Amino acid sequence: MDTAAATAGGAPGRILGADSGSVPPPRAAEPAAPATATTDAPPARTGRLRRTVHRLRTRTAPLRAPHLDPYWTAAFFFVAFALLSICRFRTMSLSSWDLGIFEQAVRGYAHFQAPIVDLKGPGTNILGDHFSPVLIVLAPFYRVFPSPLTLLTAQAALFALSVLPVARAAAHYLGRAPGLALGFAYGMSWGVQKAVDFDFHEIAFALPLIAFALEAVLRGRWTAVVCWAAPLVLVKEDLGVTAATIGALALLRTRRASPLAIGLVAFGITATAVTLGVLIPGFNNSGSYDYWSKFGADGGGATIPLDTAVRTTLWVLLPTTGLLALRSPLVLVALPTLGWRFLSHDPHYWGIDWHYNAVLMPIVFLALIDALPQVRVSARPWLRSYAHHLPAAVLAAALALTANLPLARLTEAATYRTPPNVTADEKLLDRIPDGATVESDIRPLSRLTHRTKVFWIGDTGGLSPEYIALQLRHDRTPRQVLAEATGRHPRSTYVLLGDTADLLVFHRTSGK
Repeated sequence: MDTAAATAGGAPGRILGADSGSVPPPRAAEPAAPATATTDAPPARTGRLRRTVHRLRTRTAPLRAPHLDPYWTAAFFFVAFALLSICRFRTMSLSSWDLGIFEQAVRGYAHFQAPIVDLKGPGTNILGDHFSPVLIVLAPFYRVFPSPLTLLTAQAALFALSVLPVARAAAHYLGRAPGLALGFAYGMSWGVQKAVDFDFHEIAFALPLIAFALEAVLRGRWTAVVCWAAPLVLVKEDLGVTAATIGALALLRTRRASPLAIGLVAFGITATAVTLGVLIPGFNNSGSYDYWSKFGADGGGATIPLDTAVRTTLWVLLPTTGLLALRSPLVLVALPTLGWRFLSHDPHYWGIDWHYNAVLMPIVFLALIDALPQVRVSARPWLRSYAHHLPAAVLAAALALTANLPLARLTEAATYRTPPNVTADEKLLDRIPDGATVESDIRPLSRLTHRTKVFWIGDTGGLSPEYIALQLRHDRTPRQVLAEATGRHPRSTYVLLGDTADLLVFHRTSGK
């Protein structure tokens, strides 16, 4: 019997060679087909899966190109920052009145009116408080989407945009992996996270302008330096000096009297002087700059404790750059911001909360990026090793600190739930009609400033508002709160419109 023929599969029950007395030729193809189909099915499916994965990787290869890493990093942080801000807004977890202040200003711009902020005092023009005409950029978006969420989303986009030049410069000078590490470390830096968590503030515009300007300094693109740094004078009155410092940095880097750099220095200093001496007093009802009172002995003390200054400065430099930022002249751009602090007695400037440290983050990170290439070729072996491992260490520090910073809340299920008391508060505030005058404290502000005329509690300029919306404190009863409201507006009568577990709304029934 032919073993090959038998293996190939003669028909069952047939005696090979019975008809002809000889062994028929083998027919391997026909009987083998069923066996092959059954035995090789898993490899076939695996092969199809591999081909699908290969096609997917081929088609998405352009999106995974190294030069796109900074853009994907910035997009990631935009989603994270926006989600954090929106969730915080939904729970009415506000820490100050700044969101309401800036919404009133943008609302004025959006309706082609002066940026009147009644929360700072009836009829107050915000340009007489802080000079931030850059807010007009948000007016078209707010006109289409009149909501505090418009400001919060714009702030998230601006903070995320500042990630792009930091990550791009890091990848250009240090390589792909260190670039990703420093890009993510900057986005998670404590100064940026604290600013994202602080409602809204005009310094959101400063971060991308400073970051792009310093990236242009690193690349030697001096026209771009001027174009990015000059608009800082429109963000806030003190940032003109920062723009001038960037111009001085350009002179230091080029070691020649560049007309562009000299012009930027002159422009920044002149703009600051004109803003503080002419523009702000011109818009201010008192004809002065109110924040002069924060400087010197008249403000409560000309200096701050040395240990406080050292501790805050180390927080700015150590977990973010391992102190290597001090080896770059770019760190000089931080001096104006630190200088204002040393002249002021205000303790808020020397803490690690709020938004005050955000403008320092792009400066120290880009200074680190500038310093690392030189340190990597240092003659000292320990310093070379330190420089090579520092990007990973900075990222590790950012991740470790994030466990106790705002972005960590995105990992908690409670962040995405709207508490029942917030729903009740919103229903109560919806009973206040559009266009009404309202006296309010912090908690109700975010639900009122886009559709009513809101005054700060106790600062209505003699006007008796139609409604009073206040948070109910644990040490007060509704009757006590009503008595206090009547004391502020003795010529008017108020009755309780409604209340929740933590909110009271009163309606004026007589007087004006």
